[in-house]
Amino acid sequence: MGVLRDNPEFALFLCLAVGYLVGKLRVGPITLGGICGTLIVSLLLGAWAHVEIDADVKTIFFALFIFALGYMAGPQFFANLNRRSLRFFALCGIELVSVLAIAIGLAKVFDLDVGTAAGILAGAATESAVVGTATEAIGKLPGLTAEQVTTYQGHVATAYTVCYLFGLVTIVIYTSQIMPMMMRINLRDASRELWEKMRGSGGSLESDEREALPGLVGRTYLVTHADGRTVGDLETNFGGRVTVEVVKRGSTTLTPRPDLELTLSDLVLIVGRRANTIEAGRVIGPETPGIPGVDTPLATSQVAVTDRAVSGKSLDDIQRTHPEFARDGVYVTDVLRNDQHLPATPETVVERGDVVTLVGARSGLDRVVAKIGTVAKNDATDFIYLGFGIAFGSLLGQLVVRIGGVPLSLGTGGGCLVSGLLFGWFRSRRQTFGAFPPQAATTIKDMGLALFIACTGLTSGPQAWPLLKEYGALLPFAGIAMVLVPATLSLVVGRKLLNIEKPLLIGAIAGQQCSTPAITSVTQVAQSSVPMLGYTITYALSNFLLPLTGPILVGILGA
Repeated sequence: MGVLRDNPEFALFLCLAVGYLVGKLRVGPITLGGICGTLIVSLLLGAWAHVEIDADVKTIFFALFIFALGYMAGPQFFANLNRRSLRFFALCGIELVSVLAIAIGLAKVFDLDVGTAAGILAGAATESAVVGTATEAIGKLPGLTAEQVTTYQGHVATAYTVCYLFGLVTIVIYTSQIMPMMMRINLRDASRELWEKMRGSGGSLESDEREALPGLVGRTYLVTHADGRTVGDLETNFGGRVTVEVVKRGSTTLTPRPDLELTLSDLVLIVGRRANTIEAGRVIGPETPGIPGVDTPLATSQVAVTDRAVSGKSLDDIQRTHPEFARDGVYVTDVLRNDQHLPATPETVVERGDVVTLVGARSGLDRVVAKIGTVAKNDATDFIYLGFGIAFGSLLGQLVVRIGGVPLSLGTGGGCLVSGLLFGWFRSRRQTFGAFPPQAATTIKDMGLALFIACTGLTSGPQAWPLLKEYGALLPFAGIAMVLVPATLSLVVGRKLLNIEKPLLIGAIAGQQCSTPAITSVTQVAQSSVPMLGYTITYALSNFLLPLTGPILVGILGA
């Protein structure tokens, strides 16, 4: 015990290691996750050893976490502030109003202190960032003694831990198992049907293909059925979704001009998506093995979308308005939004800041890149940009606004979140500066939150047991209720009023709860990433809005 007290850094990283080990334990489709595991271990260790951690350490780690979170969500958050995403924005509004109303109601009915109420909100909403924003807001409440501040902040962590456990289990089971039954759908079949509708290719995928990422393939065919047809006519017949790359006639290789007429026994190389190239073979003739001379190298490039005219359009619309795609045989094979891969279907909407993977002949590829964006250069962190961003957020968090006598402040956490959103969005406008590679951002985000949670748990451990004895039965009930109420309201509103497709709605509800385990379970049940299209919109919005509920709740109850 003395080793832990005298070496708080040892206790801190021990909590991190053991906590993530505990978080790997699986019960059916549910795992606690590293953050919840870390908090459980740190609470137990703190209650036993009474380890003291400087409060500034928590603030620094939380600032790193919340800035990285905002930076990653910024481009998508601002992209979703449009008319097309209003129906998904409504779901986030339901989540925010519901959890705040329930938390305030529980506090009034059961006479909860501000820390317990904030912990219930953070845990039931499965939003770890609320722990930080609420804890910081409690520290700034006027009229509280240092002992009261410590006690209430400890109650935030304890209530969060219990409610998170029950909230996590509830949202995972509700979205992946119960919601499909309530809507009377087989989630796998419904996702597949919506996928095929979005693909617009008129055919189903082969059993060995992944729906989330259709393969780009090249195949050679012997001209029999297409005798007399021109190259341009053939490509137009498939809506520009296949390209004739090479035509070989005897020993001569011909340039595939649009007016070139194919003749019997020509060999042609077709490049396009798998389903389209297979369909093209039925029009052209039998497939042949690869033949020397009938081949062309294809280059791959990851491109950050910066063109305003492209943002907000579907891949199909982009290809129609940019003939370079069809003319030069360039295809989109992947869309990366933050750290989420979206299915590259014709109806997938591309936003500014997305990174799309383009495949095609190098000359054509360069022309398309020049039209829609810039080659993504994200190989080293720009610490100048990162440092100024966190410093600006820290200053922003010091501002205090009084509304009806209630002092409201973003605090360091809220300020860095807003700063991260702005700096991430500004970076996405022209990705030639401010690099923050996704892997680096994810590492800083996860480690910053984990160490902040470990600090919180170690210092809050002594207050955990008295709170559990006092409100032990209430906390599980609150954790379940604060998931079921907003999720059920969103389900009804999403279907009856907003007419959101069922797989997308389930994904969006998981996103409004900011629950990565829930969307992971949903996509596993669906065997498709289609629900992810709804998840990314609400996840980006709720990731910004939910942390702000901490200071709001503390300000209302603290007054």
